[in-house]
Amino acid sequence: MTWAEQLERDGYALLPAAIAPAAVAEAVRTWSEITAANAEADAVLTGSAGPAYGARNVLDLWPGVVSLVRTGPVRNALRVTLGPGAGVVRGLYFDKPPGHSWALPWHKDYSLAVKERRPSSHFTKPTVKAGVPHVIAPQSVLDRMLTVRIHLDPMTPDNGPLRVIPGSHRFYDQRNDEPRDAVTLECGAGDALLMRPLLTHASGHSRAETGLHRRIVHLECAADCVLADGFEWMWFCNVEG
Repeated sequence: MTWAEQLERDGYALLPAAIAPAAVAEAVRTWSEITAANAEADAVLTGSAGPAYGARNVLDLWPGVVSLVRTGPVRNALRVTLGPGAGVVRGLYFDKPPGHSWALPWHKDYSLAVKERRPSSHFTKPTVKAGVPHVIAPQSVLDRMLTVRIHLDPMTPDNGPLRVIPGSHRFYDQRNDEPRDAVTLECGAGDALLMRPLLTHASGHSRAETGLHRRIVHLECAADCVLADGFEWMWFCNVEG
């Protein structure tokens, strides 16, 4: 089965070794410098006296992060899936630092980052996250999006790996998902996970004794640069450069 066939069937697919080891090491170094320089920013998420475990607004903090999806395998996957006009529309960062782990329950990704909120028949539940307006998108928009998760560390049973429900991307409401067994994903540093926003997913805590990070750059991509009702993406960085 090809990655495209698995993505269509299951809502996710893995591109092994999509990012070269040297590029992974450079990304880790660059991001460490950025978080140190922006430690007090609202967009950088830290626990009490702990290291950064996440960040929003990554496209502002680290504009060069887009280069990670302009590599051959990832760019080709986005071109095939979303078309030549695809753009990165939001960037997040996740880590589970040793001794500072966290978990997320089962959920789907519905939120879009937009420039401003306005009355709409398509977008609902306006909120503000780290100073950026967000809205909940309908399925018609989410079905034309794809998330790329670039793994900067191996993801193993020890460091709170992602769990997914195959095929759940076909359903907007989690309560309508078909009863399917969850799959626990494992991968290496440099692997890229492609996943549809409506794929139901979760992750647990790292094991207490692990010394592993689980650093991931999460880049949400869309096929269309224009949204309904006069809405505009907060960011739109064309994948083709």
